[in-house]
Amino acid sequence: MSKEMATLGAGCFWCIESALKELHGVLSVVSGFAGGSSEDPDYQSVCSGKTGHAEVVQIRFDNELISYATLLCVFFSLHDPTQLNRQGNDIGSQYRSVIFYHSNAQKKTAKALINQLEREQVFDKPIVTRIEPEMPFHCAESQHQNYLANNPTNSYCVKVISPKLEKFKNKYQQLIKKQL
Repeated sequence: MSKEMATLGAGCFWCIESALKELHGVLSVVSGFAGGSSEDPDYQSVCSGKTGHAEVVQIRFDNELISYATLLCVFFSLHDPTQLNRQGNDIGSQYRSVIFYHSNAQKKTAKALINQLEREQVFDKPIVTRIEPEMPFHCAESQHQNYLANNPTNSYCVKVISPKLEKFKNKYQQLIKKQL
């Protein structure tokens, strides 16, 4: 098994966490914060927009089962990478679209994929996703982990996360972990 790490921000971490953990080859997905100046950020301080952190997920995956490029393709389909510092009603730099690369190969893959998506005009507007070197990752509080599974009746989960997850599962059936 060849393990690798990816750190991605696509707005609210609850939405992408629930989808990415369904992928075959993904070993773990942890919600947290990266890219800011505070040494000990928490959800409240990050939501204030004053720490400079983005809400991100850190993904541990087996790159023999799922490639980094495939993870990025899924990432780009889970949010609108043309919105600067926002996703839907979530506004602020903490909701920015960002890829924190862990190696030069990841940086190269991210740039190549963005260039391909731009050439193919997959989105109506230019992609504003930032590609930045790995920064310290800070795990979010426990109530933010496995959010959908732990809060299935929460109105945000019902109205936003669950429909997005269903759309994701329909689109990526071949990549979803097989249920026993």
